[in-house]
Amino acid sequence: MADPTQDESARDRDDDGRARNARPRDRFGRPLPFGSIGVPRIPDDLQLEPDETLDYAQRLLDDGLPFNAHEVLEAAWKQGPFAERMLWQGLAQYAVGLTHIQRGNSKGARTLLERAIHRLTAFGPPPYDIDTPGLIARANAILAALDQEKPLTDDDLSPRLRLR
Repeated sequence: MADPTQDESARDRDDDGRARNARPRDRFGRPLPFGSIGVPRIPDDLQLEPDETLDYAQRLLDDGLPFNAHEVLEAAWKQGPFAERMLWQGLAQYAVGLTHIQRGNSKGARTLLERAIHRLTAFGPPPYDIDTPGLIARANAILAALDQEKPLTDDDLSPRLRLR
């Protein structure tokens, strides 16, 4: 069998022909070799109601899996109403920023957290009891810690998405 990482025509593709990587991933979202055991993947076509999306993403954040939370939030961004796109994109970018911290990539974390802050701020009053002010305050605290090269705890990387 051809190595899918070497042969472009053998790349994993969805029904529409878009590239999809079916390789297992570690808890930080990094691809593992085929045949490895990774963390469970989030389906590309995940469809949940907003409250279910937020609850699922929160559980993943609480379990130290912000990459998986990002995938859940990204599904809402891509499949949700256009009017909420900036909100879900900001939340997904926030989770990816946390993933970059776990991977030791402070530059990537900074970029994604700044984008998340921008989108969450620009969206305006959030629906679904999303704690936009709390998320922004935590992101700014994380950015300050990165600037000062202070260590971050697991709690720092587990923000509360909602007020309740």
